Amino acid sequence: MPQAKSDERRVVPAADLLVKQKFKALAGLRIGLIANHTSRVGTSHLLDLLHAAPNVTLKAILTPEHGLRGTADAGAHVKDGRDAKTSVPIFSLYGKTRKPTAKMLKHIDALVFDIQDIGARFYTYITTMGLAMQAAAKAGIPFYVLDRPNPLGGNYVSGFMLERQHTSFVGQFAIPISHGMTIGELARMIKGENLLPGLKSLELKVLPMKGWQRDMLWPQTGLAWQPTSPAIPGFENALTYPGMAFFEASSINYGRGTKSPFKIFGAPWINGPALAKTLNARKLPGVSFKATRFTPSAIPGSARPPKFKGQNISGVELVITDPQTYQPVETGIEVLCALSQHARGKPARLISRPKWLASLAGTDRLYQKLKQGACGKQIARSWQSDIEKFKKRRKKYLLY
Repeated sequence: MPQAKSDERRVVPAADLLVKQKFKALAGLRIGLIANHTSRVGTSHLLDLLHAAPNVTLKAILTPEHGLRGTADAGAHVKDGRDAKTSVPIFSLYGKTRKPTAKMLKHIDALVFDIQDIGARFYTYITTMGLAMQAAAKAGIPFYVLDRPNPLGGNYVSGFMLERQHTSFVGQFAIPISHGMTIGELARMIKGENLLPGLKSLELKVLPMKGWQRDMLWPQTGLAWQPTSPAIPGFENALTYPGMAFFEASSINYGRGTKSPFKIFGAPWINGPALAKTLNARKLPGVSFKATRFTPSAIPGSARPPKFKGQNISGVELVITDPQTYQPVETGIEVLCALSQHARGKPARLISRPKWLASLAGTDRLYQKLKQGACGKQIARSWQSDIEKFKKRRKKYLLY
């Protein structure tokens, strides 16, 4: 895939521009910063730069799932604390509460959100953003979003729309699984389309990036990848995630306890060579499948032991051959379908947590179609009309 060829193709995130402009947009304000380890400007953390700025006062740091340093495991509660370097209080938005409270916002003039998202509806940073927007509206303070790239680009939109009865922390908005929007564009749509209640009075300010184009995947931005969470150590993990995350609801290991989460999968009952052959015969764009064996192991900092810990299991590796044509959600569905057929007559059930699958998919239809034996293309066709409607609705909120 083509890389950034010059400084003119390099993307400059909004946080970098804000620092370059000496925090002019926030001058005189007492700030509550919603941030984590991805909130960086070059080699510095935005919170350190805000704290040192003479014209801005950093009053509080609010942090999402995985914590300020990004090391907490998925689902693990994050505790309140105090930043050792600046002594600024840290409030958890993934513990006793998941929405900023009046206490957290006391003596704060504005909330600023600067977190790198990966473009999937069930990645929880966007839910944190939405709930914080509600809190800002209730408190009568403005909400700033410092925009960053969608690693999957701005053109790929796919997957089931969230149905209201499946609203949860991993599905807060009526949008597709892969929405193709930047975090700032999504904030604009959440407010403009009333995707959450209580936002009518919110003063939303999105500070745009410089140089980002909708056809850019992450490698074309010229930016260094910062692992967005323990299970997303690299761009390709983010690329496969919107489809392979379905396997969180399965009885197989999807790369947890390895260096390749969401890029390999396996179980003792899987015949890796046969399954890889089946998947390669489907000629899916941008990917090939390679039989493999791996042994999941406990990883320091992980709150949960991986499935089949210590067992050498047979499986399949996804080999990305062309990120530009790869279809994350469709590929995940195809793998689910192939495994459903492969699992017949086996002692293990493929889908061990159907309710969680519905939460991720945003609908019961995926599980129902799998039970009916529907194939990947049939399932993908079922959401096409909804995707076209969504694209028309989102158009007026796009910034790039």
